[in-house]
Amino acid sequence: MPHLHHAALGSPPSMLLTLILVFTALVYLRGWLSLRSNILRRTSAWHACSFLLGLFLVWVAVASPVAALDHELLTIHMLQHLLLMTLAPPLIWLAAPIAPLLHGLPRPTIDCLCLLRQSRVGQKLGVILGRPGFAWLAACAALVGWHIPAFFALGMHSVAWHLFEHLTFLATGLLFWWPVVQPSSSALRPDLSILLYLFFATLPCDVLSGLLVFSDRVVYPMYFSSSHLLGLSPLADQQCAAALMWTCVTVVYFVAAAILTMRLLSPPGLSSVALAHARSRGAGIAQGVSQGLEAL
Repeated sequence: MPHLHHAALGSPPSMLLTLILVFTALVYLRGWLSLRSNILRRTSAWHACSFLLGLFLVWVAVASPVAALDHELLTIHMLQHLLLMTLAPPLIWLAAPIAPLLHGLPRPTIDCLCLLRQSRVGQKLGVILGRPGFAWLAACAALVGWHIPAFFALGMHSVAWHLFEHLTFLATGLLFWWPVVQPSSSALRPDLSILLYLFFATLPCDVLSGLLVFSDRVVYPMYFSSSHLLGLSPLADQQCAAALMWTCVTVVYFVAAAILTMRLLSPPGLSSVALAHARSRGAGIAQGVSQGLEAL
């Protein structure tokens, strides 16, 4: 079965994904500018930069000219996964995007979201999605599942399944990084369990990367018929892709763990002052958002 050109520049899926990302960016900027000018004059500009950079990495992964090469090189395909699961989600959550996104939406849409959140189904779903154990399992299942040769081939030979694959990587990536970044929490001192959470998350990646790096055969035969860009043979391409995933995940998780460790080991007195400041700031943000929404 021939490869499909999933993300050709100018194709309907690519254009649709680009429009969705641009719309999301505009909604965020509308809410961020409104909060910055009317309520939170000290809102940091780096939040907006972080959010826009995260969206840009998503665009690179799913709708850019680079994404169109994923059927030619497994390395590009692996790069997509890393952008969607490992790099874009923490940047998006570091921007604390919930308040700006809500403030940038029309009031009827906000009312519908509030009703959904307050419903019994919404509350139960929120509890399940907010559990670190569920987020960890979901991310590991997406990583391992989509690299099983049969499912990998399914995604490569179907535009719909390929888009669904990207969606699951991004969704599980956002779920995974939520308890690490804690964008809605005022707590600055992380729990030790989050360090273990990051450590155990590297294990599935290590196993998968090791199998691909040290395998003496090509695991995904569809790359035998590729054009062998950059002069890489299918086996060399597979080893390069696995090494990229192994290195990138290890470095990113190590940096996140190092930052959390420094916060965990920070002096209690300093941490208490910072925590009190964060709580007062968080209360001010919540009050400001509430007043802003009432004024819409």
